[in-house]
Amino acid sequence: MNAQALRERGALAGERRAADKFIAPAAWEIRAGRPYMRGSPDSSRDAVCGEPDPLATPTEPLMAALSILDLVRVTQSTDARGALDNARDLASKAENWGYRRFWIAEHHNMPGIASAATAVVIAHIAAGTRHIRVGAGGIMLPNHAPIVIAEQFGTLARLHPGRIDLGLGRAPGTDPITVQALRRSLAAADTFPQDVLELQAYFAPAVPGQRVQAVPAAGTEVPLWILGSSTYGATLAAELGLPYAFASHFAPAQLMAALQVYRSRFKPSPDAERPYAMIGVNIIAADSDAEARRLATTQQMSIANIFRGERGLSRPPIDDIDSYWTPSEKAQALQWLSRSIVGSPATVRAGVEALVAETGADELMIVSDVFDHAARLRSFELIAAACAPAAIPPAREDVA
Repeated sequence: MNAQALRERGALAGERRAADKFIAPAAWEIRAGRPYMRGSPDSSRDAVCGEPDPLATPTEPLMAALSILDLVRVTQSTDARGALDNARDLASKAENWGYRRFWIAEHHNMPGIASAATAVVIAHIAAGTRHIRVGAGGIMLPNHAPIVIAEQFGTLARLHPGRIDLGLGRAPGTDPITVQALRRSLAAADTFPQDVLELQAYFAPAVPGQRVQAVPAAGTEVPLWILGSSTYGATLAAELGLPYAFASHFAPAQLMAALQVYRSRFKPSPDAERPYAMIGVNIIAADSDAEARRLATTQQMSIANIFRGERGLSRPPIDDIDSYWTPSEKAQALQWLSRSIVGSPATVRAGVEALVAETGADELMIVSDVFDHAARLRSFELIAAACAPAAIPPAREDVA
């Protein structure tokens, strides 16, 4: 498929997205604000943490898979090499604790995050694990030519068949000056839908007469996800029939609106028969609520530093966060972190149950931004234990 045909498809998609509000067909029913096909696998779900949701009937339980979004944090006591090795160590343990996938994100010009060369880091992590899915959450597609991303992730898929995911974001993942250093225009985000279609075509089997191929990507069919923090990404994911991941771990304001748009407008595709929604959530677990709250001050300080325009290294936790941030910074940070779950295993379990019951999420992408590596491992281990991995559903056949 040539570039002109891809762009025509993108334009057509834009016209369809402008259509009137979706009306659920008679074959659908609404539960907890979420459309379900009657008689579908999603019409019978267990509670997220293994026990029935007290608000649901026995035939309408809820559950969600657990996955990890790792920030590959460089800390005041760990250099970039240490951060990369810690990420690989966490992934190797996470697959034994029952986590489904392990994602990292593209960030540039941030000294505290070592995942700028995202595909290279994914290769490092995948080589140190056996079966957990590894991928990008995500690649900021406006920073790249789609063919280059196809070549990178097609290579990863050849090295690690059936284990590579590719989440795609529209934001630059950095500041405007760094965008210029990347040789990309801020206007590149305007062609995001067409770029997704172009990328998708490169992963499809090559056809006779195709003059441009992404080698060795052709035929790998690397699963694509649309990432977002607004209804824009939800609309695009629904139109293209792709899984959708919402960044509620740092931009929770439009979470419920985005999920409603995605589910109500979803069009089945070869990539997903039904809507599949993942939501990002900050979860920090420790043996007690007090210790978990103390560990959480590392992330709180990082967010305050963002508001100050500082991009330093991750800091060790402190006893009194109010001595660090101003009232204004606290108010902003609490909005950012409003969907966070922090506490003992019992507190985490209750928080996860409530979140999944409210959102109907198919999967949680968990960030546990803890300074000390051992404490971070412990946090993820406690989260997995609290949420009973044995009760987590197997992967859907139509979504990797």
